[in-house]
Amino acid sequence: CLTCVFLSFFRPSFLPLNPPDAPVAELHDLFCKKLQQCCVLFDFLDCVADLKGKEIKRAALNELVESVATSRGVLIEPLYPEAIKMISVNIFRTLPPSENPEFDPEEDEPTLEASWPHLQLVYEFFLRFLESPDFQPSMAKRYVDQKFVLQLLELFDSEDPREREYLKTILHRVYGKLLGLRAYIRKQINNIFLRFIYETEHFNGVAELLEILGSIINGFALPLKAEHKQFLVRVLIPLHTAKSLSIFHAQLAYCVVQFMEKDATVTEYVRLCLFCIDYKNVVSGCLRIQVMFLGEIEEILDVIEPSQFIRVQEPLFKQIAACISSPHFQVAERALYFWNNEYILSLIEENCQVILPLVFATLYRVSKEHWNQTIVSLIYNVLKTFMEMNSKLFDDLTASYKVEKQKERNRRHLFHYPSHYISHCKYVSLRSSFQHGSHHDSTCSLPSFELKIVDTIGKQNLKE
Repeated sequence: CLTCVFLSFFRPSFLPLNPPDAPVAELHDLFCKKLQQCCVLFDFLDCVADLKGKEIKRAALNELVESVATSRGVLIEPLYPEAIKMISVNIFRTLPPSENPEFDPEEDEPTLEASWPHLQLVYEFFLRFLESPDFQPSMAKRYVDQKFVLQLLELFDSEDPREREYLKTILHRVYGKLLGLRAYIRKQINNIFLRFIYETEHFNGVAELLEILGSIINGFALPLKAEHKQFLVRVLIPLHTAKSLSIFHAQLAYCVVQFMEKDATVTEYVRLCLFCIDYKNVVSGCLRIQVMFLGEIEEILDVIEPSQFIRVQEPLFKQIAACISSPHFQVAERALYFWNNEYILSLIEENCQVILPLVFATLYRVSKEHWNQTIVSLIYNVLKTFMEMNSKLFDDLTASYKVEKQKERNRRHLFHYPSHYISHCKYVSLRSSFQHGSHHDSTCSLPSFELKIVDTIGKQNLKE
């Protein structure tokens, strides 16, 4: 049995790993034997099998973690291949298929890794190994190579969130310590995302990989390389179309905002792409996605330059107006919250002449029609803000809106006359009149029209 093999494997190494007054050479030998001993694997699907061996291995892993975390001078060159071998044997495995083919990370409980009592300690050892003051990247790069990194990235598809959290921290340390692997790591993450977008539409570790990328993007040098801009265009923007967007949207939005803070020239492209995607969601009725997109647009506007804002304001606020008119109160509420952001409000104030005409009619109409009182109150606050910004423009738009509504009511009322009633009318006349001055005055406004229906039965003049 595995327990017998384990117990017979380097029996002297069951002594404490850090005995007092032990020679350094002996400590290194003991450490190496412990690493070799921990390469023995146990079956955790059988809860009662090899209990003694499992406990001994757990104790040995704990000793290794403590030793690498507290002792100096332990990590000498001969130990590197043994350490990486022990890590590889324990963590690299074929991930089992999900027990639930329709697994939904937001609704269903994940399948947890049965061997976690040992696996957690192996990950902890790996992390302490990378963070040790004695860690030498020049030695480690011989063993932590591209094949190792590729296998590490494949583990991000694990359903167990505890494992993905360890992997996220470890990969970030590898990226920071082993400079020669940076381009390869970015390329492989790029490939994982492309497969996720265009082929599988399933990968459990998208959020964790995006979180790593957020800090990587933050460290990009300026000006941005073409490779990095292509990653934004070909990977990050298309990720917004994923069905499972809600799981990783926060991390994705952070990455996009990091790009915009690095290079303001990508602002218009990003905004136009997000507008197109969000428009599809508005049309298809994806209300939850609309709320998330509005949040991301607000984050983008928080870092946008005023010159870039001018270039995107018209299509942007047309879309915001469409969201305000949504019968779903969460969508309308999220759009109206833009006016609670001080920086966005300052941009709106600077461009009030353009923005107010785009949203006024929607605000006025929804304030009279929306079923949710909270939305009505928010709209009143927005209208009050606009009135304080530019009272003359506000009054002009109010008057124009009322005139248009009156004309609309007149047209609607005309078409509601019964046909037999119209047939008894003696005549219908259309008389034009000028609102101001004569028709010879070049400054006069366009003519308005008065519709007069003369009822031959009731002897009434019906003016509209």
